[in-house]
Amino acid sequence: MDAKEVKAYFDSEGVVDYYAQAAAELGLWVSEEKIFTRLFKPEDSLIELGCGAGRIAIGLYELGYRNLLATDYARGMVERARHLTKILEYSIPFRVCDATALEFEDDVFDGAIFGFNGLMQIPQAAQREQALREIFRVIRPGAWFVFTSHDRERSAHRDFWAAETLRWEYGTEKPELDDFGDRSEPMDHGIHFMHVPTVAEMQAQLAQVGFHLEASVMRSDLVKEPAEVEAFADDCRFWVVQKPLKSALPR
Repeated sequence: MDAKEVKAYFDSEGVVDYYAQAAAELGLWVSEEKIFTRLFKPEDSLIELGCGAGRIAIGLYELGYRNLLATDYARGMVERARHLTKILEYSIPFRVCDATALEFEDDVFDGAIFGFNGLMQIPQAAQREQALREIFRVIRPGAWFVFTSHDRERSAHRDFWAAETLRWEYGTEKPELDDFGDRSEPMDHGIHFMHVPTVAEMQAQLAQVGFHLEASVMRSDLVKEPAEVEAFADDCRFWVVQKPLKSALPR
């Protein structure tokens, strides 16, 4: 899948508007607040990847978190996030940043967040692993990293994945897809891409990078979200991982 095409989707005005509406009206999910406030202290230095129009950053700021840096590779998202926080008079720094090539020194953040399945919207397994390695590098030993993904084995689209299995076996999958588990769908504002992993796939990739897996839980098993959250986002799996205090160099 062409990364530039994926990025163009998130820079499109309609998609930026959609994320901005969520930032202004939806705020943090109940599940996000429950996890973030247990792992991170208000004084922690946190980096958010794939911040969109600022939904999570704004929610954390309203909970008293002041040492935030919110980043996204889509300039349109960052510009809208800055606009929203200016209206709210919130002092949150936003920065255009590529998660696969972070422009920060080693061990500088106390924690990291990659919300709303953003890691899974990076095409190609090698590039997703590169993003994980960069996050591992910039957070300090002992720091937590939280992200979400869909779960192919818990998907409501079982018939699709059964048919997709056959397509890949016979070599008739969409030519733009790189890895089994990839999905690309034409939308009003471009091509929407998402990789949908299994638990075992994700566990193996995290171990390869060097993260310690602390917890993995479906949102629906953690809390009952309000109807508006469930309408905005399908069920997803939270991953809570840690950079070990004495980590071996990633392989």
